[in-house]
Amino acid sequence: MAETSAPAATATPTAAAPSSPSPAPAAPAPVAARCAGHEFDAADGESAYSDGGESDTTSLKFSILGYRKENGRTYHAYKDGTCLLPNDESEKDRLDLQHHLFSLTFDGKLQLAPLPKKPDHILDIGCGTGAWSIDSADDHSEVHVADIDLSSIQPSFVPLNVTFIIDDVEDTWAYPHPFDYVFCRFMTGAPCFGSLTPGGVIEVQDCVFTVLSDDGTITDVTVLFKWMKVLPDGMARFQHPLDSALRYRAQLEAAGFVGIVEYNYKWPINRWPKDPKYKEIGLWAYENFSAGISTFSLAIMTRSKDEKHGRNHPNQIPQIAALHIFRGPKKPSYLSETPKAT
Repeated sequence: MAETSAPAATATPTAAAPSSPSPAPAAPAPVAARCAGHEFDAADGESAYSDGGESDTTSLKFSILGYRKENGRTYHAYKDGTCLLPNDESEKDRLDLQHHLFSLTFDGKLQLAPLPKKPDHILDIGCGTGAWSIDSADDHSEVHVADIDLSSIQPSFVPLNVTFIIDDVEDTWAYPHPFDYVFCRFMTGAPCFGSLTPGGVIEVQDCVFTVLSDDGTITDVTVLFKWMKVLPDGMARFQHPLDSALRYRAQLEAAGFVGIVEYNYKWPINRWPKDPKYKEIGLWAYENFSAGISTFSLAIMTRSKDEKHGRNHPNQIPQIAALHIFRGPKKPSYLSETPKAT
C-alpha cells in the first residue's frame, strides 16, 4: 500500500495591509500573459504593447514559448530550470486529472477554507492548466481571479474574470493590489505575507511525498521504496524539498498568521479499498501517480545540480519497476496528504 499526503493550509494575517480600498474587479483579456512588464498574447504571439519593435516581440515570445526539449518532454522557457516538471500535453492531461482527484477528495469543494466576505481579488499560485482558477471564476463571477505560472499552458477561452500571468512567484511582487484569498497547490513554499488584505486567507494544498503500506508490503528492499528515497534526495539538491508541507504550520505562524487549521487525507493508489468513494479515488490516484513517475523523475535523474541541460536520455527504469508493483490490485497502497490549515 502506498501512502500520499495532500495538505491544505489556510490562515488569516494579523498585520495591516495598505489602507486604500481594493479596486473593483477587472475583466481583462483572458489570453493575455504578462512577463517582465510586457503583455503577450499567447494565442498569436503579438505584443499588446506594440511599438514597432518586432525583434522585442519575437524575443519575448521565445522567452515564454521557446520550451526546453529534453528526454522527449518539454519544460518551461521563462526562468529556465526553475521548475523540474514538464509542461507538455501529457503533463497537462495529468494536471487536469489531478484537479479532478482533489475534487473527489474534497467532495466537490474547490477549497476548504472559507472565503472572506465580499472578496474582490483571488490569486492562484502555480496555476498549471488553470483548471482550479477557471472553476473558481465560474463559481464567483463577481471576483477577479489572477493566476501565476512559469508556463503558458492555459486555455484561451476562459471566463472574463480570469487573468493568466507568466511570472515567477519567488521574484519581487509588483501587483497593483493585495488579494483577499490566495490559493497554492503543490508548491514548495507559501506566498509572501504582504500580498493579503487584512482578514485575507491563504490555503495551501500539498503532498508529503511518501509511499507507505498498512500491511508492511512496501519495505526498504522494494524498488518503489528505493525510488521514493532517491526522488526526495534529488529534489532537495535543486532546492525543491518534497516534505515542505510538514513545515507549513510553523512557517505560517512565523509569518504572523492566526486561525490555522490543518486537514489530513490519504489517497489510496489502486482500487483496493472496499469503500466506494475511496475505491474511485484509488483509481484516479493510480492514474495520476503512474503518469507522474516519469514526470517527477526525468529531470532530477538526468541533470546535475550545476547542469543547465540534462544528458538527454530517458531513464525509464523507475517507471517500469514502480508500475510493476502498482499493477497488483490486492496490494493496498495510499498516499498520505499533508495537513490542511484553515
